[in-house]
Amino acid sequence: MSTSRWHGHASKARAGRRTAAVVGCTALVLSLTAAAAQARPGHHHPRDTARQTLPAGDGWASHGTGTTGGADADRDRVFTVSTWAEFRAALAVEGTAPRIVKVKGTIDAVSEGCEAFAEPGYDFDAYLEKYSPENWGRETDLSDEPDDSPEGLRRASAARQDRSIKANVPANTTIIGVGRNAGLKGASLQIKDVDNVIVRNLTFESPVDCFPQWDPTDGDKGNWNSEYDSAVVHGSTHVWLDHNTFTDGEHPDSAAPTHFGMLYQQHDGQLDIVKGADYVTASWNVFTEHDKTILIGNSDSESTAAVDRGHLRTTFHHNLFKNLVERAPRVRFGQVDVYNNHFVAGADHSYSFGIGKESQLVAEHNAFTLPDGVSPAKVLKKWSEAPVTAAHNRVNGRTVDLIAAHNAENPATPLRSGAGWTPTLRTEVLPARAVPFVVDRGAGAGRLR
Repeated sequence: MSTSRWHGHASKARAGRRTAAVVGCTALVLSLTAAAAQARPGHHHPRDTARQTLPAGDGWASHGTGTTGGADADRDRVFTVSTWAEFRAALAVEGTAPRIVKVKGTIDAVSEGCEAFAEPGYDFDAYLEKYSPENWGRETDLSDEPDDSPEGLRRASAARQDRSIKANVPANTTIIGVGRNAGLKGASLQIKDVDNVIVRNLTFESPVDCFPQWDPTDGDKGNWNSEYDSAVVHGSTHVWLDHNTFTDGEHPDSAAPTHFGMLYQQHDGQLDIVKGADYVTASWNVFTEHDKTILIGNSDSESTAAVDRGHLRTTFHHNLFKNLVERAPRVRFGQVDVYNNHFVAGADHSYSFGIGKESQLVAEHNAFTLPDGVSPAKVLKKWSEAPVTAAHNRVNGRTVDLIAAHNAENPATPLRSGAGWTPTLRTEVLPARAVPFVVDRGAGAGRLR
């Protein structure tokens, strides 16, 4: 064979390989896109997202009666709101017949600023002066301070904020954002002791506690403790949270000052599932830029255990957890299924999954993107003796046994493998290698379709 003919054949071979590679990549993209579409929610009424319901088999919230929210609401129980007053009024309309609340634009629950909640006479500088470690010490908490003290005035101010920024969600309700820029800022959504609620397509900017409490007895140095989660599922059943974005927004912890040598913490959690809540599905959400993110079960106490045992069954799938410190989630008691999520850690990452009292966490087919210096051993954190299933997960593109990684670096506190149950309520499960591509492009508010 001549040299020129050999080069011709080689060129054709290379071209063939390039074509095959392009075809292969295209096929992968198409298959992942199709998988993402299949994994997204089905439709109760295809043309109106406000009337969509949770598909059968889609996580724990599909168990039993399923979750339909306000899908069957009559026309006179469909509300479009653009102010905090309108939003709370729509939720307060009498009766538990299905309702739909459509949120238009960003609704600010604290539009007048923290000063609007301050009790007359409250002075933060006076508070700092009286309760500084130099003046007050670190041995006594502030619980017995009288009403006219700086702490008493802080308590009264905090109570005014509490009454103003919480919104109680009734049964058989769908709350949904309109378009790409709908959200709640500084609000705390209370899904308390009700059944059948859907919350979708909203950006939640974490509420800022205007009046955190100093507790000099909290730890060796004392601590600032704050209230208010973006959303609380308290004793409720059949709750679906889908395509929302939870963020600290304009008030990141990095911008907070320090007082008494400790961060002046003005955030609590982004999502709490507590007090016997059950049958919850969180899908296609973004949880980002936060410290203590998601709490499932809020205490180890026996009184709490009596309420939570056998409940707190929750599914997380196709969520993006990005630049969080901890609790994604921290679990007590519940059978919690976490699959097909993408975890993108920052340098201040502490842990993702908190293994708490009597928890039964199953974490499978997830993808983790960790920066240099953050070990896969930090994905799991053992708080109590409880079994966990963690299989088919990938870290930085490689399959990693997360339990083995934890145990290798924490031989004194090993985790036991095998949560003792097998999830069956799942949509199509993607291989972990496909998760970053699909989730990063589909999760969060403004991407509902």
